[in-house]
Amino acid sequence: MRQALTRRYQKLQQGEGKRPDLILIDGGLGQLGIAIEVMAELGITDIELVGVAKGVERKPGMEQLFRPLLEKPLQLKADNPALHLIQQVRDEAHRFAIAGHRAKRGKIRMASALEEIDGVGEKRRRNLLARFGGLKGVQQASVEELARVEGISPLLAEKIYQRFH
Repeated sequence: MRQALTRRYQKLQQGEGKRPDLILIDGGLGQLGIAIEVMAELGITDIELVGVAKGVERKPGMEQLFRPLLEKPLQLKADNPALHLIQQVRDEAHRFAIAGHRAKRGKIRMASALEEIDGVGEKRRRNLLARFGGLKGVQQASVEELARVEGISPLLAEKIYQRFH
């Protein structure tokens, strides 16, 4: 939280991006506290902060809204349109984060498939991926095509080919 807010709002101070009127923080008092600290460190005091936490039972419609300087969280009625908007924003943020995590995991899995082959290190892996445009291209390449890549001997090309077939 600290790193993301610092990076984003330092850029804002340098003139990049638009200044929001409101920042919704996905989390309760702890996450809101970090956001308050970061904004104070950056000297930003004119943007409203609201922490959105699932209620005690973690059910939709039971969300609690935390605001700086308020002792008790706000709890909107389950049919309140403002609560529905907040839920949609939170769900979209979750969807975005999950998609990013899946993409990152997918890249790691693809890269490690080549690294598991004895004799293929970082440099050879990079050469293969660059030559064939990604792991899928490497998987579809013939032994002869693999052997044409810098650093890949005919014996290693055969080993790579066998790993994927």
